[in-house]
Amino acid sequence: MKVTALSVWKWRGQNTDPICLGKAEDVEEFGYFQRASVREMLTFISKTIVARTQPGQRQSVEQDQYLVHVINRNGLAAIAVMDKEYPSRSAFCVLQKICDDYCDTFGQEQWKTLTEDDVKGNEIMEDAIVKYQDPMAADKILKIQRELDDTKVVLHKTIDSVLARGEKLDNLVDKSTDLSLASQMFYKQARKQNQCCNLM
Repeated sequence: MKVTALSVWKWRGQNTDPICLGKAEDVEEFGYFQRASVREMLTFISKTIVARTQPGQRQSVEQDQYLVHVINRNGLAAIAVMDKEYPSRSAFCVLQKICDDYCDTFGQEQWKTLTEDDVKGNEIMEDAIVKYQDPMAADKILKIQRELDDTKVVLHKTIDSVLARGEKLDNLVDKSTDLSLASQMFYKQARKQNQCCNLM
């Protein structure tokens, strides 16, 4: 999973180029001489998709091996270029967080007065592109799901793996004071019937 670019924009309508409020790209995977062209392409794609995303709308656009996710929060737009393995829900969490971080740093209204590209938001985007390479950093639900999956693996151990080496469940049943004589007999009969089935 890889986040290639994050940026925040001031949307100015479908027929007017948006204003860049901050951006960051991770183009290390490309050759040195390709990086400038890749950055230009990322800016062009981001600018084009942001212009075509109406306020209140969010969308994902496929571009070659990438998915471009974008949200427009009443004119403040955030866009991410990621590989297709990055979970979409996590991508939209990232976009919400970078909009929140931008507004927390510069205010809810300051960006509305800008008339040309501004680099002040670059630092926020550069921190975010490093932090959110791991989708769990943005998506608490994904993090909880991963923790539950890890717990499920632990719970799926068999009873035999929990017992001490050389210890047998049959011996523990015989020694148990918690089980009535009827329960002990039930366990032994069930065990015998299962052994018969296994032999067939």
